[in-house]
Amino acid sequence: MSEFLRVYDLEERTAKFGEEVIKFCKILEQDAIDRIIINQLVRSATSIGANYMEANGASSRKDFKNKIYLCKKESQETKHWLRMMAQCFSDQKDTLRILWQECQELTLIFQRILMSLRDNH
Repeated sequence: MSEFLRVYDLEERTAKFGEEVIKFCKILEQDAIDRIIINQLVRSATSIGANYMEANGASSRKDFKNKIYLCKKESQETKHWLRMMAQCFSDQKDTLRILWQECQELTLIFQRILMSLRDNH
């Protein structure tokens, strides 16, 4: 798995994160429980970028703020599923830690955007 480059284009960064999660999940052997956790992880991780794309096309400031809030919520959920993945795939903790760290950074970026929007009502 490639390390994340410091991409400042948030649209590209969120897409790259989703792609990395997909690539990672594709290599894993899965049982019935693992499949459920992987499904949840892929859904939330790829939703971050999808919601960010929607935010960029928002029809109003309120719509933009709502979509950014969804990005933050999805990134927080993704961190939860990454933690659950560590239980399913304890031999993959290093990769999961890298993914979790990138997701944490995305969460903090979205939080900062929300705070900026609130401060500049």
